[in-house]
Amino acid sequence: MRVIAGSARSLKLVTPRSDATRPTTDRIKETLFNMLQFDLADAAFLDLFAGSGGIGIEALSRGAKRCVFVDSDKEAGICITQNLEHTRLADKGEYLKQDTFVALQMLEYKETFDIVFMDPPYGQELERRVLEYLTMSTIVNADSLIIFEADIKTDISYLDALGYDLVKEKIYKTNKHVFVRRKR
Repeated sequence: MRVIAGSARSLKLVTPRSDATRPTTDRIKETLFNMLQFDLADAAFLDLFAGSGGIGIEALSRGAKRCVFVDSDKEAGICITQNLEHTRLADKGEYLKQDTFVALQMLEYKETFDIVFMDPPYGQELERRVLEYLTMSTIVNADSLIIFEADIKTDISYLDALGYDLVKEKIYKTNKHVFVRRKR
């Protein structure tokens, strides 16, 4: 796995050895960031269920001003820290070794993020639980873009009822990226 573009272009990233994380492939990451290219400049980025930190690091490399990485796994945290140092982006990143929902509560009223990305374990409806939390949160506003990666079969019919507009859905072979914003 490597950084695709930007200031840290072509630098290799370390990934956790455990099966608890599924690093996003370079091809899917490149597609995702091609869709985000005009949203990244000076963006505050939140990477939930961050794993190796590859998505947040890509965002920083491409111009995001700051990224908060959240993952409760110790090995993931070691990888995030090593990858931030290796890419010379450590001054723009902050790692929280917390459960996602504890971290969200800690961040409340401290910062509003322009982009929130999450890649939770599939099949546990964690993306839905995070979206439920964010409906009334100060962490995002109506302009914030929230993206989640999910299994291709994940039902997203609940988005409207939770108060989200579907911006776009990019479907790959086995998974998808869903882009949403809170309704105005």
